[in-house]
Amino acid sequence: MITLKNIIESTRVAAFRWCSLCMVLLIFVACGGRKEPADIFKNAEEDRQAKQMLQGIWVNDEDETPAMRVQGDTIFYPDSTSLPVTFQIFGDTLVLHGASDARYPIVRQSAHIFEFRNQNGDLIKLIKSDEKEDLADFTSDEPQAINQSQLIKRDTVLHINGKRYHCYVQVNPTTFKVYKTTYNSEGVSVDNIYYDNIINLAVFQGEKRLFSSDFRKADFSRFIDEKQLKQCILSDMLFKKTDDEGIHYDAFISVPDSPIGYVVDVVVAFDGKVTMRL
Repeated sequence: MITLKNIIESTRVAAFRWCSLCMVLLIFVACGGRKEPADIFKNAEEDRQAKQMLQGIWVNDEDETPAMRVQGDTIFYPDSTSLPVTFQIFGDTLVLHGASDARYPIVRQSAHIFEFRNQNGDLIKLIKSDEKEDLADFTSDEPQAINQSQLIKRDTVLHINGKRYHCYVQVNPTTFKVYKTTYNSEGVSVDNIYYDNIINLAVFQGEKRLFSSDFRKADFSRFIDEKQLKQCILSDMLFKKTDDEGIHYDAFISVPDSPIGYVVDVVVAFDGKVTMRL
């Protein structure tokens, strides 16, 4: 006999099963139905024949300027500041393994023609070059850093409340490399090299040393997102002002050749203690 209690129980069970099914589908869509870009080619087989066809020097079809030289697993660029990059080809996709992976759809490939779409979706057509003089554009395997700057020294004399203060700043170039991703004339991502700096700040009251320390960009990590900080350099430290807090300096942490930058107020108090704020 079907009773009201049985109907309610059956309805409750059906509803529970429906909710469970929806949860399973949601989990499948979130976890299994969509693959992250890093996993797309995880188990794919590399196209060795396509990689072999790409060996050699390639020029842009529009102006016949050298675009890249492919040797083994590496692509070299004519720009002396751009890092060589390793690459793979999977099906109709060119994968570049730079500071971060970049993927470009291949439209057409033959022994002497290579067409692909860049990051803007523009069609780029390259022609294989047989001209020996094009090799001269790829003479260096070791790219040059863009900002190979010299040592910078500054000193500032201050008279505050009848006392004489002498402040020294020294910007020391290092060999610590910073990689910044940009795009070349073909719209392909390339990594340029910059060198970071270490800056020494010293403050003296007469002959008494109040403060002396080296600053690195990592010292400002609490003010800047970690991912952004990796592409920044500690570019300079300039005297700003004095007030009741102490002697203020502006520390400049910036992405090279970019409007993106941060200014941190470094304050040396008259007792030698240091505070910082963005």
